[in-house]
Amino acid sequence: MNISTNQVKPKKALGQHFLTDENIARRIAETLNGYIGTPVLEVGPGMGVLTKYLVEFGHDVTVVEIDTESVDYLKANFSQLNDRILGEDFLKMDLSKAMNGKEFCLIGNYPYNISSQIFFKVLDYKDLIPCCSGMLQKEVAERIAAKPGSKTYGILSVLLQAWYDIEYLFTVNENVFNPPPKVKSGVIRLTRNSTTNLGCDARLMRTIVKTTFGQRRKTIRNSIKGLIPAGCILPDNELLGKRPEQLSVEQFIDLTNLIDRLRADASKQS
Repeated sequence: MNISTNQVKPKKALGQHFLTDENIARRIAETLNGYIGTPVLEVGPGMGVLTKYLVEFGHDVTVVEIDTESVDYLKANFSQLNDRILGEDFLKMDLSKAMNGKEFCLIGNYPYNISSQIFFKVLDYKDLIPCCSGMLQKEVAERIAAKPGSKTYGILSVLLQAWYDIEYLFTVNENVFNPPPKVKSGVIRLTRNSTTNLGCDARLMRTIVKTTFGQRRKTIRNSIKGLIPAGCILPDNELLGKRPEQLSVEQFIDLTNLIDRLRADASKQS
């Protein structure tokens, strides 16, 4: 069953591609079926094709939408949401305040142009988000779920997999959107794992991951030179001869501790 998208005009500047296939909307909403009772924040609901099923399945739903035309449509058609339609920019929100400091699940048909930024924000609020699911550009979804050794394995793969178990669920073709995007979409689900402490300096690890993947053709030994004190002699360690896409999350943790020790030793000697 398809829905009409005549009521709100998709805006290119906002990266809007409205889903028109209700069966797919239902399948995406079902990704949170294990979290009935946990509040849900939906990003970019548009005209509520996904919202409708989240409400129908019994979720306590709040939506955040930057498009004022969509906000007006939602207020007119989803009166049951009352004051839980937020006309804000998700990327600028303090999510702990928006959800009253409670744990919540995040879901959405995420705008392609900000999907990576959305998932970096998930990292910032990982202790409040036990589950995050939804649809985004297939290439980005595959990157998030990629394993070490894959060409698509990258910064988001490592940083998110440190804290979440990630499933690539299914692919969505271009013809079920208005307007059709030029790429396929993928639906993924992130479920918070049991990790509470990485066993390393998490901020330093984030810097190392970004630095090494920013120079992914170089070996680790060459790409981390700017992160260690001048004149510091690198030890004979097999991690340093690898490229970043070859390192697992655990190996990045080991690398972070190695660099941390080198910095600490250099500081003692200065």
